[in-house]
Amino acid sequence: MPRKRKLLSQLSALQNTSSFPQINAVEQLNATPGADPSPKSSKYFVIEKKNSPQLQEDFFNQPCVSLAKSFLGQILVRKLPDGRELWGRIVETEAYLGGEDEASHSKGGKQTQRNAAMFMKPGTLYVYQIYGIYFCMNVSSQGEGAAVLLRSLEPLQGLDAMRELRRASRKAPSRLLKDWQLCNGPSKLCQAFGIDKAFDQRDLTQDAAIWMVPGQDPPGEQDVVATTRIGIGNRGEWAQKPLRFYLRGNRFVSVVDKKVEREMAAKGHSPGS
Repeated sequence: MPRKRKLLSQLSALQNTSSFPQINAVEQLNATPGADPSPKSSKYFVIEKKNSPQLQEDFFNQPCVSLAKSFLGQILVRKLPDGRELWGRIVETEAYLGGEDEASHSKGGKQTQRNAAMFMKPGTLYVYQIYGIYFCMNVSSQGEGAAVLLRSLEPLQGLDAMRELRRASRKAPSRLLKDWQLCNGPSKLCQAFGIDKAFDQRDLTQDAAIWMVPGQDPPGEQDVVATTRIGIGNRGEWAQKPLRFYLRGNRFVSVVDKKVEREMAAKGHSPGS
């Protein structure tokens, strides 16, 4: 009995003490004025994310069409100069094969100062400007002059910062963008992630401001829609080739192809099956 009373006394002393360093550290973090109480804002979760396996060159070193499909579900990470990280899940891509591909900037194998990144090692960013205003981001793959256009992202983290960046890039005052409007297009995602010409020719496996990490649930073939690319104009048969890929049923995709989706459903290809 004396031994039992001694143990109870020690337990009571432990319960009354306030020196629990780990618990106090978390409480202080949550009590920081203006801090986001959600786990995504915790420095402990940020450290955990930084230790996530970053996609390396062997992932990018695959044929263009294969890479365009493999990108679906992966996570693009952008670290802003102020330290904030933006996370977005890739939900739509387009493959540009180079050489014979009439819609590619490298058609005919022609290498220029503008498209040089398309001929660099797999995982190199090719960023170009359209209409003299907007930017589009591609990633080089296997194959001479081949690259994948990132068309749409599903925003995961840093949505407020994305809204700030989108608002800053638009001259006229506009209404607050909804989540699905932030990155549902190639130029929109570049605006939301602060991507401009300065990112051209950067290496996704080495850069400190932008990289990719694996997604948690890779989609199956039945979850991927293969259809025609968008906005490539009159490129003969190349305008009809199914070189755009997106996650079926994802609301963050820029343009859905209902006809192809109906055909998939008729063949019994239901999402997630």
